[in-house]
Amino acid sequence: MRTTMKGSIRVGAAAAIFAAGFLAGSISQRPAEAQLGGLKDKAMDAAGEQGGVVGAAAQLGTQLEDMKKNLDGLQKNYDMLKKVQSLLGG
Repeated sequence: MRTTMKGSIRVGAAAAIFAAGFLAGSISQRPAEAQLGGLKDKAMDAAGEQGGVVGAAAQLGTQLEDMKKNLDGLQKNYDMLKKVQSLLGG
């Protein structure tokens, strides 16, 4: 009976220590993307220079990112035009 209780206490303590470490690690973890800088762009450019499926997919991904940036800029311009139109009474 005593050995079962001691074993249960040990397993419980190990689980509590693991849970505390997991919680502390998940709270303090920061996203790695902020530390990459231009590494992603360089990798996409290098992959785009390759031939085949990988190169085509990398080029498509780069083009989609550029299209999204342009679309976001157009949306900002459209919102500004709407504001000006409402101020002019139109």
